[in-house]
Amino acid sequence: MNNKMQGRVSYLPDAKEEITNWYHLYSDSIFKYILMMINDYHQAEDLTHDTFIKAYKNHHSFQKKAKPQTWLFSIAHNNTVDYIRKQKPIKIFQEIFQTTKDSAPLPEDILEIRESSIELYKALSKLKSSYREVIILRKIKEFSIRETSEILNWSEGKVKTTLYRAIPALEKELLKEAFLNEKQI
Repeated sequence: MNNKMQGRVSYLPDAKEEITNWYHLYSDSIFKYILMMINDYHQAEDLTHDTFIKAYKNHHSFQKKAKPQTWLFSIAHNNTVDYIRKQKPIKIFQEIFQTTKDSAPLPEDILEIRESSIELYKALSKLKSSYREVIILRKIKEFSIRETSEILNWSEGKVKTTLYRAIPALEKELLKEAFLNEKQI
């Protein structure tokens, strides 16, 4: 075995252990992010796993300038965008959460939270993808401007500007959604 192979063999267990730890720490959060983007539970699971496989394969390129979570979300973002591009003919964004009827009565506060969440995700799904992405990362996942810029591969200025434009667009969609719901009642 040559020296390069020996170095790589000793490197892999460390990478595997680190990626495994990251998986336990961040997989749920990454899965939820992907699910919000594509609204397909099984595909979100697949893309989450693909994210960690790519992280393992490219572990050597992680330069530790960013947090592991930021790096992983960047990989997840790129995987998701690639998937969406391949699915363009299909309508990707519909209701994120589908309500199911339960025979047991729900407390009013839980019902109200669920309805608000559904309205929020319906409104988010109607925004252009750049607005949706920046709102999800900044306001829902609570990444910093710097982390969001790294994940999306944008400048910090673009993140700020896009968020500045996205919030009023979301508010407009929420108002439309509320108006439509009132008409149905």
